[in-house]
Amino acid sequence: MPRSIRKGPFVDNHLAKKVEKAQSERSKKPIKTWSRRSTITPDFVGLTIAVHNGRQHVPVIISENMVGHKLGEFAATRIFKGHSADRKATTETTDAKK
Repeated sequence: MPRSIRKGPFVDNHLAKKVEKAQSERSKKPIKTWSRRSTITPDFVGLTIAVHNGRQHVPVIISENMVGHKLGEFAATRIFKGHSADRKATTETTDAKK
């Protein structure tokens, strides 16, 4: 058995406390966290956790399929807006039409 299995999943203590409190109060309010490294456990299912992506908190509704994954997997940190158009190629095509 690998050592990582014996150690169990990692969850930050402050996040675990917030999850326990939200479950006991049956709160629907999102739980804010900066802990992207925490593993999603079955306790998290049904809760909304706002995960920080470096700029803002992204709300993530936890489902059963997410158990075992890290919170950071569901809050993208980089947004690719596409490559800019090649200006030289566009001017050549307009010159050729003249």
